[in-house]
Amino acid sequence: MGATDQLLLIRNYNLWSDLSDEEYEELNLIHHFKEAKRNEYLYFESHLHNKIYFLKDGFIRIGYIDEHGREVVKEIIRKGEVFGQITLEPHNLNGEFAQAYKGDVSLCAFNIDDFEKLLNRKPRIALRYSKLVGQQMRRVESRLISLLHKDVKTRLAGFFLLILEKENLQGNTASISNFLRHEDIAQLIGASRQTVSMTISELETAGLLTFSRSLIILRDVNALQKLASVG
Repeated sequence: MGATDQLLLIRNYNLWSDLSDEEYEELNLIHHFKEAKRNEYLYFESHLHNKIYFLKDGFIRIGYIDEHGREVVKEIIRKGEVFGQITLEPHNLNGEFAQAYKGDVSLCAFNIDDFEKLLNRKPRIALRYSKLVGQQMRRVESRLISLLHKDVKTRLAGFFLLILEKENLQGNTASISNFLRHEDIAQLIGASRQTVSMTISELETAGLLTFSRSLIILRDVNALQKLASVG
């Protein structure tokens, strides 16, 4: 990928969207540009990893290895999201991994010290970054509350609505490109794969959605919202 293509990707990212040409040159963002091939690990069980990443294209699986040696996925990062040491506290990833998922990915990567210096120089970026991290933390908190207090059907409805929110789509029907397997969803909402498959079938029978390998169609967002608010 050439420098022009890299710059276009960076400019499409909300965090950098209103910077002038001079500010782009000053920040040297292209120097921080990184690409990873499908299934490549950005980091793996690294307690000493000291970077923050902004995903500009593709998907990233965030997870860890459990006591039985199995991979457990706890988040799937999408275009426009941030991962790594997002709290800017070094060495606290607690053994998680980050892996390019579904295809190649494009990122902007910073050492924490460099990024903190950038934030000190650019208050506008610092404010946007604070809002970005706050949104992600609220989504994580919402998922944890859902895991503790709601049944699988209610959690699943909320999960699909969360995807809708990230896509910033409006209206009572919406079509979303599907990047998830039933197994992924099961891990993300704390259920078995079989239960997720059965519950998706129930929601399809009820006319609330259609789930295929390439597309998720939410056919009645209002009904899903009512279902997600139960409990």
